[in-house]
Amino acid sequence: MTSEGHAHSAAAEPDPGARSAPEDWRIYRGTGEAHDGIDRLPPPPRWRAFDGLPVVKLRLGYDNAGGRRLAPADRGRSYQVDEETIDHVNSAMYLRRPLLVTGRPGTGKSTLAYSIAYELKLGPVLYWPITSRSTVEDGLYRYDAVGRLQEASLKRYEQGQGDEGVEVADVGRYVRLGPLGTALLPQARPRVLLLDELDKSDVDLPNDLLNIFEEGAFEIPELARLPEDKPWVKVMIHDGTDRVQVERGRVMCRAFPIVILTSNGERAFPPAFLRRCVRLEIKPPDERKLALIIESQLGSASMADADAVIQRFLRLRDEGDVATDQLLNALYLTAFGQQQSEATRDRVVEALLRPLDNRPA
Repeated sequence: MTSEGHAHSAAAEPDPGARSAPEDWRIYRGTGEAHDGIDRLPPPPRWRAFDGLPVVKLRLGYDNAGGRRLAPADRGRSYQVDEETIDHVNSAMYLRRPLLVTGRPGTGKSTLAYSIAYELKLGPVLYWPITSRSTVEDGLYRYDAVGRLQEASLKRYEQGQGDEGVEVADVGRYVRLGPLGTALLPQARPRVLLLDELDKSDVDLPNDLLNIFEEGAFEIPELARLPEDKPWVKVMIHDGTDRVQVERGRVMCRAFPIVILTSNGERAFPPAFLRRCVRLEIKPPDERKLALIIESQLGSASMADADAVIQRFLRLRDEGDVATDQLLNALYLTAFGQQQSEATRDRVVEALLRPLDNRPA
């Protein structure tokens, strides 16, 4: 995959034997402070270089979902990330490989994607929630054949013509790229793509994603079949009103997206899929990290009466399955303690800290 304008030429490739200072290699630092460090990301390995053209420039707005998750008043401390996670994120970025993140519910797996996007100033996260009915086509694009047929029928009616001789010229208005398809557009900077809860998918989806991740490209057959005199079509994107040109129905990335795949560990993935991912397991936060999360999300005043609830939460977590967001919910309501009796507060905490396996709290 080469081109004259390819930014990742052989001459620019790094010497694998060269070593910079340990603190210099990290692009994502996990500090929550936004910076342009993504511009320091070295060229990819030769086997992960892509040369999609022309380069697309999208207008990227504010990420509302990221703002909610990262507590915008104090983003620098709102998401607590350890050294192992930082190293795995950077490894995936350097290698242009998906990062498969596993862990219990509520350990911050999906929030990691928003942390990366915010710190590296990469725009809104492209979010694809996975269900048992999700297919790879859902992530790539949708073609509204019914809408196009209706428009053609209306034109035939207006022009008094039969079935022949009427064509809907702007077919691109009926093609909208999905989150995966938008992430694979040839952009100068990578987008962050979150495939949330991949373990809920049909058994075939991970294998279907293999070729997409390997090639960094896909085809839209409905556009590939258009006449030779119409090579370019402007299609809709997933997260905005911009339209981008696609040639002969083929989309290829230039900067491989930062792909975060989350899993609650409810199923195993095929070995061929696993070997193409960088794998990270996020451990549940310890007492110190919980205190930092609580303070960043609820403020320092919330720590005054938090100890007893935290200890109860940790005891329940050791015995079964409770999530960090349950603890935050319980502490948020205990902040209104002056308006509640002690018995009421106990009932509220017990209800909110009920284990996910339905054991009594």
